[in-house]
Amino acid sequence: MGDSSRLCSVWLGSETGILKGVSLARKQAFNFCNTSHLSRDQEVRALCWGDPDESELLVGSVDGTVKTFSTEKGAFTESRACGQPADGCFAGLAPLGGSGLVTCAESGALRVWREDSSEPVAELNAGKHVSRMRQSPVHRHRVATGGKDNGLKLWDLQNPQSPVFTAKNLRDDWLDLRRPQWVRDVAFIPGSEQVVTCTGYHQVHVFDPASPQRRPVLEFEYGEYPLTALALPASGGVVVVGNTQGHVAVLDLRKGVVRGCLKGLAGGVRALQCHASRPVVASCGLDRFLRLHSLEDRTLLHKVYLKSRLNCLLLSSRDLQEGGGPAGEGEVKEEGEGEEEDDEVWESMERVEEKTKRKTTTEEEEQEEEELQKKRKKKKD
Repeated sequence: MGDSSRLCSVWLGSETGILKGVSLARKQAFNFCNTSHLSRDQEVRALCWGDPDESELLVGSVDGTVKTFSTEKGAFTESRACGQPADGCFAGLAPLGGSGLVTCAESGALRVWREDSSEPVAELNAGKHVSRMRQSPVHRHRVATGGKDNGLKLWDLQNPQSPVFTAKNLRDDWLDLRRPQWVRDVAFIPGSEQVVTCTGYHQVHVFDPASPQRRPVLEFEYGEYPLTALALPASGGVVVVGNTQGHVAVLDLRKGVVRGCLKGLAGGVRALQCHASRPVVASCGLDRFLRLHSLEDRTLLHKVYLKSRLNCLLLSSRDLQEGGGPAGEGEVKEEGEGEEEDDEVWESMERVEEKTKRKTTTEEEEQEEEELQKKRKKKKD
């Protein structure tokens, strides 16, 4: 297991509770699990690296536990309770310096944990119905939160009494009605203090905390369906967004126009991530495929079928295999039990024999006409 985990350059969390690693060089996927029986309570909802060397993965489950997975050993080494099922699923997970950890649940419970404590050293309320919590890649003590009817907030975990920035809702529409807000994903724009969000109302907003304006400094829309995920390339200037219909587009952050669309997806997008050094973006979601697209010519580089519906993904900072030729589906190597429930469901279903084809209306009319003619003939005789 340790050898296979070292080969993996992409990590994914599935609804079945299995941590999946994909080796793009070998076109193989490996399943890692620490139990013989899996349940929906262990569904993976959040992934992040536990250290800068990327030797440890932090895996957040639905039941509020955070497991530590060693990529060197290829096994789970630790598990700790960082919340209750009543708090809802994890909306975000991030490491802090000194073996610390930040967790945020859908209920709005934002907690800071230390390695040597079973209780959080700090806890604050980020508001109800939180959809996403993201950590700043530059200032690790700064995080952003947002959700349904819960606008963007920026928090300084060194001074967590109140948010350092609270976004103001959009202006009322032309009927003077309040416009609803629903932050689905958020990211910090590299090289600036600006923050970009995508919403459940197919909007993209850019906020500037350094500006006196608390409303978006840039606002535009994409498509007609709710946006669910976004990612920022290292080159800057654009944002990649995905929606519930499997549409992924590259949008210009300066002009608010569509630069291009990434094709091939067939289900709702749940996670997007751009590589740290290469112009590629990874996506996964309900269609059970991991895909890697080039951001230069928008071609599909890799496509790997992973059997389970996927919630989140994490790219390794190591260089990915160069894409050449058409993308093919990867072979899946089973490493855990209870991977798929679909086959068992189909086998347990009762077989229904096909019934005799019902006569059409035209056939019935013709038969009635023949019987009528026979009756008339008998009367004449």
